[in-house]
Amino acid sequence: MEEIEISSWLTLDALKKKADLAETVGNLQTGHSMSVFCQIEDDYLELVYTDATANSLRRYEDKDEFESAIEQRKEEDGEAAYDEDRECEEDEDDDKDEDDVLEADAEDDDY
Repeated sequence: MEEIEISSWLTLDALKKKADLAETVGNLQTGHSMSVFCQIEDDYLELVYTDATANSLRRYEDKDEFESAIEQRKEEDGEAAYDEDRECEEDEDDDKDEDDVLEADAEDDDY
């Protein structure tokens, strides 16, 4: 991987417009950085926008290194893959528990 510092978001935006976008990780509205993974011809790039430190451009040697970097950024930013079904099941269980409590409260009010 090669990395260079980029002082302007305009420069990153110009590169982003010419590239084929693969993935965006992070959000500048909720965090301090955002990585845009893209490809221009045979170059695999990561455009790093940040409000905390210097912006940068990273160039990866091959597609494997590029995909590995995407997964690493997701883990660092808390966007790693998760089991959607499991989360829904837990939410449903929580709703049932709340309904049980509300029903029990309603029964207590009857007395």
